[in-house]
Amino acid sequence: MHKIRVGVLRGGPSNEYEVSLKTGATVLNNLKKDKYNTRDIFIDKNGIWHLEGRPMKPLEALEHVDVVFNALHGNFGEDGKLQHILESCNVKFTGSGSLASALGMNKVLSKEVFKREKIKTPQHKILDSIHKMKEHILDLFRSFSLPIIVKPVSSGSSVGVYIIKDYPSFEPAIMNAFTHSDSIMIEEFIQGKEATCGVIDDFRDQRYYALPPVEIRPHNSFFDYEAKYQGKSDEIVPGNFTADENVEIEKMAILAHRALGLRHYSRSDFIIHPHRGVFILETNTLPGLTPESLLPKSLDAVGASLSYFLDHIVSLALSGK
Repeated sequence: MHKIRVGVLRGGPSNEYEVSLKTGATVLNNLKKDKYNTRDIFIDKNGIWHLEGRPMKPLEALEHVDVVFNALHGNFGEDGKLQHILESCNVKFTGSGSLASALGMNKVLSKEVFKREKIKTPQHKILDSIHKMKEHILDLFRSFSLPIIVKPVSSGSSVGVYIIKDYPSFEPAIMNAFTHSDSIMIEEFIQGKEATCGVIDDFRDQRYYALPPVEIRPHNSFFDYEAKYQGKSDEIVPGNFTADENVEIEKMAILAHRALGLRHYSRSDFIIHPHRGVFILETNTLPGLTPESLLPKSLDAVGASLSYFLDHIVSLALSGK
């Protein structure tokens, strides 16, 4: 029996390099050994591709694979650049295409999509110049009620995100956020329960299958990088939400997935305010698959193994869906 050759792409030049290595390792360890031959394609922090320890050009590394499992996160792997390379090489791959990936990674563009589709999201303003910020920083600060969220426009895993509770903290947070992105977002802070909800294409006889929403209880002030990957949060699956909240979260996760043009799988993050309802924060086009990640916990809650999920996603990529 001919085994399907899967190139697992991991690493990459983003600040989510370590998380990508773990996601890639999970994929390599859980793809069915009787069905797949896996090839570990490593991209170092300088963007150099390696296969079996040897540096080579992307086309060389991809030459003998039937499909690529994209296990990268953050810039390059999640923002459409890698997807464009794979599309140019006519290589089938998991996850969204280049245009949808770029749209999903950019918080400004994705918010515009959410607003157009009437998916409720927090109010925000965009800064694309440090000089412009310095001229209007006090007016900008006064235009929001405290606390305020400051975040890079193009980044993932809550890297460079700050909750601002006073004016002295405002400018340093903005300056730091600019080190992660060419433009930044200042957003109203919504107080409430945190949730995340995964969506899978063509799963269990549903075109878009919403996994049960997960309730996130960070030990810190919000679900930051440490909370996500260093065990500094409690994740409850299924979450302690009302039936109406569950329905709304699942509906909004599917709407976001469809509106952004995503494929195969995604995971959207939400805040549930006790009076104002459910707000979408952002959509992750390549959710982590590490032992600490949320999507595997949701899969476990519905009795789906990680191996079964990976097999399903690879099958979608091979079929061209």
